[in-house]
Order: sequence, then C-alpha cells, then structure tokens
Amino acid sequence: MGHTAPARRQVEQRQAVPRRRGHRLPTASAGIASVPEHARDPIELQRKADIALYAAKLSGKNRVQIYTGDREETRPVHPTPHLRSVSNSKRGERGLRLLVVDDDPALRILLRTTFEVVDIEVEEADSAEFARERIRARMPDVLVLDVSMPGTDGLTFCRQLKADPATRHIGVVLLTGSEGGTETAAQRCGADAFLRKPFSPLELLNLVERIAGGLYEGPFRSAAGPPEEQLILYAQDLRRLLEVERGQRAIIQRAYRETVTALAGALETKDIGTGAHSQRVQRYAMELATGLDPDLLEDESVEYGFLLHDIGKIGIPDNILQKRGELSPSERRLLQTHTILGQQLLSGVALLQGQGLEIVRHHHERWDGGGYPDGLAETDIPLPARVFAVADALDAMTSDRPYRDARSWEEAEAEILRERGHQFDPRVVEVFQARSRRLRRIHYELATA
Repeated sequence: MGHTAPARRQVEQRQAVPRRRGHRLPTASAGIASVPEHARDPIELQRKADIALYAAKLSGKNRVQIYTGDREETRPVHPTPHLRSVSNSKRGERGLRLLVVDDDPALRILLRTTFEVVDIEVEEADSAEFARERIRARMPDVLVLDVSMPGTDGLTFCRQLKADPATRHIGVVLLTGSEGGTETAAQRCGADAFLRKPFSPLELLNLVERIAGGLYEGPFRSAAGPPEEQLILYAQDLRRLLEVERGQRAIIQRAYRETVTALAGALETKDIGTGAHSQRVQRYAMELATGLDPDLLEDESVEYGFLLHDIGKIGIPDNILQKRGELSPSERRLLQTHTILGQQLLSGVALLQGQGLEIVRHHHERWDGGGYPDGLAETDIPLPARVFAVADALDAMTSDRPYRDARSWEEAEAEILRERGHQFDPRVVEVFQARSRRLRRIHYELATA
C-alpha cells in the first residue's frame, strides 16, 4: 500500500461491524506502515507495522499508530455511535490482572517481563495450591496455566475453577508442551484457550487481551516445535516490545522538555521581554557543567532546574519585574523571595526531584556568602547552583534589559574574572575561561536563530 490513508479507512470500516460472535467490539488498535515510504521489502514492512501496532497498544485503547521512523504519530480512532465497549464490571477502571501458574521459574520470568512492558499486572504461582491462595487474595482476570505441574495438574485445576461459581468467570489459557496434553482434554475441562509450546509471547498477549474483553473465538493453537524455539520467539518479541517502550519514553521526555521550555519562555516574556534567556542560560550552564563534572548532567532534574530557575517570579508583581529604575529596599526583598517561591512551586514535580530544586533555590547564592536566600558560602552551595550562577550572570550582562543595554562579551568576561573567589566559585571560573570560545559561539548561534 503506497499511502497510509487507505489503511486507516479500512480500520475504521472494520470498527463499523456491529457484532462478532454475539459480542460488541470494544476497541480497535492498528499499526500502519507502507511501501515504499517506510519499508523496501515485506519483512521490513511487517516489522515496522508490528512496532507501530504495539506502540498503539501502549498509547491506550482505540488507537491507530502510523510508523514514521524516529517519531510515531498516534491518533485516536473515533468509534461509530452504535458501538459500545465490553467492560468487565469486576475490573472497573483498573488495568488487566494476570496470574501465571507454572512450575518453571524461567518461563514465569519471561512472561512477567513480556506483560509488564505493556502495563499488565502480573502475579505468579508455582503450583495449583499456591494459585488458590493468590486467587483468594486477589481475583485475576485471566489465568495462564501450565498443564504439567507437580501435585494438582493444570487440567484438574482448570476443571475445579470452572466448576466453582466464584471463579468460573476467570479466563483460563492452558499451556502445554508438545507431549503435555491435548486440545480435546482442554475443552473438556472448560479452558478458554489452549496453546502449545513454543509460542510467541505477543500471540499470548493478544489472546489474553481478547479473553479479558470477551472476544475470544477459539480454539487457539500454535504448531509444536523444538524447545529452543521458545527462547528465540521470546527474544524476538521482547526486542520489539522494548523498542516500542524506549520510543514511547523518548516521546514523553521530549514532550516534557518542550512544555518546560515553553513555560520558561512565557515567564521571561513577562520578566525581561524576551523568551530566549532560558535557552541561552541553559546552554551556557550545560557547557560549563560538562567541562567541570560531566556526571552533573546524569541527574535529569539539573537540566530542568537550569530552565525553570526563575519560575518563582510568576508570583512577583509586574511593576517590580519591569521597573526601569533602581528597586527600593522593600521591592528588592520582595523580588528575592522568588527563589523560595520557585522551590515551593516545584517541590511536588517529579522532574525536579534531585539537584534541580537546589538550582531553583540557590542560584543567587554567592561564593563569599553574601547571596540569598540562605547566605550559603563556598562548597556549602550546591555545585549545580554554583555552575548556574556564572551562566546566569554571563547572560544577564550580554543581554538587553529594561533598565540598560547589553554589555560586550569582553566586558562580561572581565567582570566574571574579577568576581572569581568573591561572587563565583574559582573552579567554575576556570572552566569558563577554558570554554569561553564555545560559550561565545552559543551566544551568537542563539542570537541569530
């Protein structure tokens, strides 16, 4: 298919089918890739469509995911008015709960890894007796049950569950080795599905979701094969799931960063009439941190602290922020409260937990102890805040402000060198000298952007 639009129309037409074996279709997710836009051959096309499909599943119900390389576009599918979702009243709004019963710990680990990637809650039991305890404690939606177990075998346990009114609603998927049971025996004991090893975990995932949603049509079978095939199937499917999970995490992190940058830019427009300060000072600070101690940037909150250092100014009146003349002592004291206010505003934000909050509170401290809000001195000041103090001063001096014009780069550099050991950490000033050319390049890059 040369374009994705026809594929999308087919998905929506599929949604319009009102019934399937007596059930309403609850949701439909699809992954779309096309030739030649996304792939050159059928194998590559199937791989990329699979990635898009499981990205759609991770994004939520009723999604169409179009594979677009580094960034995937997720679109909600709007169901037709006469369709309704099939919901499990026992489950309510919580996620799907799965109980895996198998005496092989390696298999349980592999299943847990596969299902938890897509946010399915997984519990384990190594015998039917332990599984009964798990069920009494927390009722699962679906049970994945091995046929061949010591003590009560899987067929017997399944028959007992289906005979009990309290547990007969639990969906049961029976797993068996090539010699470990028959489909006829599984049907007699009331199992909802029967799957031979080795099997694809993604096939099992699809089966479990369909049973939980009331859409399973059965029987579900996979051809038996050598035992080593199971590890190969797991490796292939887990790689796909992890690739999707990494991609989704990167998309979320990029969205957070863009939101934080926009917020900082909007605040600076209110303060100094430009939204570029946060980007410049962040770049300066990251350059200085890299030269001083690259491990500083391992803490993701540091980058956000650089961006949101002045967030507390949202609580400072405009007439103070935009005043062209000198501030009165009372106005200056009010302005200085922005560091504490900023820390309070961001204290519950997960992205800032770590050294990011320390930057927000302490970026106006001085090496000689004459800063605010706490009057910290020398190494009592958190290192990221000492780094940021130089970056912030550099940008303040080389930028136009309501009350003065920008100073030249040479003047700003000379001022920072004079304040070495007074306002600024001598070590940070040394890095500033060593990286002055790179910092100046950042300045001109952003000035012409």
